Amino acid sequence: MDKAIEINQKQLIKYKGEVVFNKQNCLPHISLIMGAINKEDIPAISNILKKIASGFKIFNLIADGYRSPLIPSGEIYSEYTVKNTKELQRLHETIIKKLNRFLTYNITIDMLCSSPAFDKTTLLFIKNYLKNSSYKNFEPHISLGVGKTENVATPIAFTASTLALCHLGNYCTCRKILFSTNLSSPIAV
Repeated sequence: MDKAIEINQKQLIKYKGEVVFNKQNCLPHISLIMGAINKEDIPAISNILKKIASGFKIFNLIADGYRSPLIPSGEIYSEYTVKNTKELQRLHETIIKKLNRFLTYNITIDMLCSSPAFDKTTLLFIKNYLKNSSYKNFEPHISLGVGKTENVATPIAFTASTLALCHLGNYCTCRKILFSTNLSSPIAV
């Protein structure tokens, strides 16, 4: 988390962007599923996530690359690529199978956590997550914000110990944790 925030800060020196990662209201993360849910379903979803988490241990992962692709808005949006593992893929697929019935992909801007402005790319990413970014198309990554920087060292070993349900903001940032639960002891990569 600290390294992602550091790279984001370096990018902000050269590139204008509203994505300013921190540990309070703009959290670096790996997206495992995206969509809109009804507020009333948060307790049921939280219980399901708690059960899922009990079947997984803390992940020892590797950020194995840094890339800066152009997103549909034409901006450069950097990310750490994360080496996928069988267990991370299994977690991703388990979450989709258990939670997909709660999700809708008919997303509007007013459903997002408030922000000064919204990029239309945000809605496209959420609306198309299931089709473009899940199952065989799942490419775990940690977004780093608008821009790019030079000489980003990889690989970086890190642990992922928390499963969280978040209210998304612009650029699919995690702006507010609605529920979180911890995983147990580590799984080696």
